[in-house]
Amino acid sequence: MSTTAMAVAQLTPVWRRVRAYFAPVNRATGAAVLFDPAQAGWFAVDAPAAPWVDLGWCTHWARKSETKVVAVRGGAPAMTQMQARSEIEATLTLEFASWGKLQLAVASGSQQMNLLATAAGAAAGGSGGLAASATPLQSGSTATTLQVGSAASSYAPGSWVVVDVDYTGQTGYVGAGISGAYVRQAADVNSDVNYIRRVSLNVAQVAAVSGGALQLQTPLPAGAPTAGMQVCAVTGFVDREGGNYFQEWSGLFCLEGEQGDRVLFHYPRLQSMSGSAEAGEVLAGPLTQMKLAAQLRALPVTDASDGAQVVCFRSYLPKP
Repeated sequence: MSTTAMAVAQLTPVWRRVRAYFAPVNRATGAAVLFDPAQAGWFAVDAPAAPWVDLGWCTHWARKSETKVVAVRGGAPAMTQMQARSEIEATLTLEFASWGKLQLAVASGSQQMNLLATAAGAAAGGSGGLAASATPLQSGSTATTLQVGSAASSYAPGSWVVVDVDYTGQTGYVGAGISGAYVRQAADVNSDVNYIRRVSLNVAQVAAVSGGALQLQTPLPAGAPTAGMQVCAVTGFVDREGGNYFQEWSGLFCLEGEQGDRVLFHYPRLQSMSGSAEAGEVLAGPLTQMKLAAQLRALPVTDASDGAQVVCFRSYLPKP
């Protein structure tokens, strides 16, 4: 191959939209989800490999490097002898084109909580009042089928449910599969047995109710339920301006080139750098579309190739 062919292999990548994928960071161990573009760069955009979850298209996607490079000078008169990085910083902004539990969680600056169906006569609460009693799971439950027996009549197709364990004084990170909150001391939770289900991201929508079982539209993020897990009905979702908890995610963004090439941006660790926000986009007539706006800061990982501390990997895959 000539040097010209190597330098001008293809035209500038041209794409229509950016597809966003996220995976939860293991908060207890600090382990981020790494994406290997050499092995998985040509993944099917509609079917990413676990644990990556497709959060759909996003708009106004923009990344910004705020890494500072300084000159190291020496001699008389002083002259630049070399350069060094004095600070590494990267941020990312985007707007999700669709709303959902995980899109809300990524864009939230704190916990993304479930509005649990309340008990009769419960006092009002900003993030939901006292929840109704949870439904125990029966044997044979899976990630897509919840066996609840006669209690199935209390649920309807299209409704939402959360599946997690009771709160019994646990401290540290809580929530099945994806950490939903950090409990410093049991007293902070006010003896709410449903607290973990209130903050859990182990949520799914009911597709059908049949024979004492709830068939779920998508598998539970945490997989098959474990012993002690119970079900609560969810009427909606709520996040708060304030609090002291930061969600943390691994992010992957795919730009499908119109010429058959692909550009991938992998952020192993992302945390929200602002409170919950949304952006209005005027549609036809009096209608305005509300998009979830996220502002994220990249945190570092160590690259196994050479021990370098990095915050983002950009990969370009030419047309095969």
